[in-house]
Amino acid sequence: MDPVLDYCLNLTRRQFFARGAMGVGAGMGVAALGSLLPGGLAQALAGVAGPAAPPAALGQGMLGAPHIAPKAKRVIFLHMNGAPSQLDLFDYKPQLRERFNQDLPGSVRGDQRLTGMTSGQSRFPVAPSAFRFDKYKNNEDGLWVSELLPHTAKLAHELCVIKTMWTEAINHDPGVTFFQTGHQQPGRPSIGAWLSYGLGSANANLPAFVVMLSKGYGNTQALYSRLWGTGFLPSDHQGVNFLPAGSPVLYLNDPKGVARDDRRRMLDAVAAINAQESARANDTEVSTRIAQAEMAFRMQMSVPELSDFSTESPETLAAYGPDVKTPGTFAANCLLARRLAERNVRFIQLYHQGWDQHGNLPGEIRQQCRMTDQPCAALLADLRRLGLLDDTLVVWAGEFGRTVYSQGALSRTNYGRDHHPKCFSVWMAGGGVKPGVSWGETDDYSYNILDKATHGMSVHDLHATMLHCLGINHEKLTYRFQGRDYRLTDVAGVVNRKILV
Repeated sequence: MDPVLDYCLNLTRRQFFARGAMGVGAGMGVAALGSLLPGGLAQALAGVAGPAAPPAALGQGMLGAPHIAPKAKRVIFLHMNGAPSQLDLFDYKPQLRERFNQDLPGSVRGDQRLTGMTSGQSRFPVAPSAFRFDKYKNNEDGLWVSELLPHTAKLAHELCVIKTMWTEAINHDPGVTFFQTGHQQPGRPSIGAWLSYGLGSANANLPAFVVMLSKGYGNTQALYSRLWGTGFLPSDHQGVNFLPAGSPVLYLNDPKGVARDDRRRMLDAVAAINAQESARANDTEVSTRIAQAEMAFRMQMSVPELSDFSTESPETLAAYGPDVKTPGTFAANCLLARRLAERNVRFIQLYHQGWDQHGNLPGEIRQQCRMTDQPCAALLADLRRLGLLDDTLVVWAGEFGRTVYSQGALSRTNYGRDHHPKCFSVWMAGGGVKPGVSWGETDDYSYNILDKATHGMSVHDLHATMLHCLGINHEKLTYRFQGRDYRLTDVAGVVNRKILV
């Protein structure tokens, strides 16, 4: 019989509904624990009892090996959810002080799409930043940084600040979805899932892709698990969301009266049954279920040690700030990210909510920066101290920027800003990126990119550049789905080699 027809005929009603519940975990009840473990999986499929051996060749994903020699081995992505204002952090425009409350010229605004929050405004009054900027030494002629980021500013020599990012989305959900999956509509694999699929895991006892969330000060936008999902990729590449309090992962501890050897025998028995089902149904999700249970078993030992900060020196804890001892804070997540990087986790994603500042921006952004500035700087300094920064790519970004004009009431000390996709600032550090540089310039209003053709950087360009740092040709990391080859950068993306070492 034709194998495709045989597969279709074998899709029973039970399988149909089982796949519909793909998000439900198996084994120890841990959902989508990432990292398919070839060694444990092969052993389970063979029906062999006893503890699963570590994979024979870690880091061997679909690509087998990177296309070129990688500069980075891992990524820490710090997503500032809600869109920080570039005008108040990195894009210094002192001339705007003389244009306070003047209308933004129509020639500057052009045909820019507006959100429903400002489309009805009769005026677009210019709101200069309320904050002082200082110039910090980098490897060029200096970098202007807001007083809100004193700790980050001291590491200007490590940063590559891109002032000319732009995106296609103007609202939060499509904007974040685009930044994390390369497409505004849900359903595509996240960047961490692509890396897990392409490069595999570099640690037998931890997932290849870990996600952590923290709440900031002010309006928080919703985050959905599809942002770290696998889309049409096999579900074993999904990110594992570490919980903010208690055990980072549910059900790691054995129930009372259950010994670890008992758990091992139970997993072996379940794996043998699942192996029979996998052979019968040719369903990759059954194999994933086996790998999830094996990973959960390993994480019983690795995660408690990972999340125990008692081995950190008082100096290290102090560097991350007073919030570091509170689980689930951005500071604690940054230290946890460094510890994951030490253990060669491939992609570490941190989301910090609360940057959606349509009103009272000065008050709210001050609190946001208080929560994030010191931990970000400590993370970079800590990676440098441990010799990890050169092969760890750190990315700090929001989904878009903020307008120069104000929403609602306007004074020199109080204003709000709407969404702005045409230009905004992000920074990168380590992992093959030139340190101490800034890329591109915006106009006098931080509204349009100057020389966009040569200095603009799209989301696809950023993804292509990140993959290049990891040794991947973004055009060759593909997955065939419904008759088409898909990739993270869709049909676009150009590597920005001018910001790379």
